[in-house]
This record gives sequence, C-alpha cells and structure tokens, in this order.
Amino acid sequence: MDDARRIIAADEVPSDGTVLFTAQNGSETTEVILTKLADDEIVAFENFCPHWTDIRLDKGSGAYVRNGELVCEKHGATFQRDTGYCDFGPCKGSVLSTFDVAVQDGDVFLTEEALTFEHLGGSGDHDRSSGSRIDFTGN
Repeated sequence: MDDARRIIAADEVPSDGTVLFTAQNGSETTEVILTKLADDEIVAFENFCPHWTDIRLDKGSGAYVRNGELVCEKHGATFQRDTGYCDFGPCKGSVLSTFDVAVQDGDVFLTEEALTFEHLGGSGDHDRSSGSRIDFTGN
C-alpha cells in the first residue's frame, strides 16, 4: 500500500469509539470516522448524521457509542456499526455513507479511489449544530 494512503495503526482504532480523519475529494473536504468491529474489521463512515447533515457524529474526541451502536448526540439516532444502518431516530432507515479502507501489515489504509488522505482529526470546519447542552449521551 502507498504510505500516502496510510491513516493510522489498526490497534489505535477503538472498538468502543471512533477515530476521525479528514480526506479530500477533489476540491471538497470530507470528514470520515473509523471504528473497529468485534471481529477486528475496520469500517469507515462519513462523519455526519443523515437527519441534519451539519451534525457531526464525532466532533473530535470520538463518536458516542451506546450498546455497540454509534449515536447521534443531537437527535439520539442510533447506527449499526457494521453497516451504518439507522435503526432508531428521526432518520430511521437511512444508511451512513461508507468509504473503502483496508488493513495491511497492522496499518489502516484509505482505499477509496475518489479520496485522498489529508490528516487525522477534523477538517477545521466549525460544527454548525446548536450549542445547546441537551443531548442523548446521558451527560
């Protein structure tokens, strides 16, 4: 695999959260989250809730995971971590966009042809969601 497509070591991807990275698609910036499944497979999803696409699932410190599912902290929607399918909430039935990644020699690589890996972390775009403290995390 090309070192420019290397994202992170596979053992740094949590099984109870996510890792956020930024990729470039032509002139567009895309935020992507990685999560590790029970069988150590790593999957990648676009970092937003389909209900309101300005709401990030991972704001930089890992997406909230409850009962093994990704949770939109704004609306309480839950997404299956293996498929991205929303099984509860205002966007029930929708599916998170996925991106191709592969693990080789202990590292995760971006294999989605349309994307170029930029850096770990968010894009620097500000989250336009409400600053309200009301959420579904239980905090």
